[in-house]
Amino acid sequence: MKRYRVVLTQTAEKELRRLPSQVIEKIVTVLRSLEENPRPAGCKKLKGYKNLWRVRVGDYRLIYAIEEVIMLIDVREIGHRKDIYDKL
Repeated sequence: MKRYRVVLTQTAEKELRRLPSQVIEKIVTVLRSLEENPRPAGCKKLKGYKNLWRVRVGDYRLIYAIEEVIMLIDVREIGHRKDIYDKL
């Protein structure tokens, strides 16, 4: 089975570190699962963007791009649902 490599932007890493530890654990679990399946159940393609997807983790969202050719998941933003879309 193909495995994607998940990388986080500096911004996404900073945002992740600021979250409560319980939320971080859940997000890390989701990030690991993206290595196997970059389009899990419940993920959505963001309208108006060529290659951006989002996945929910409770009240938080992960915004990422899938680079099929190089098998890479580029996590761009991690944040609370009320703020995340303002960053795009």
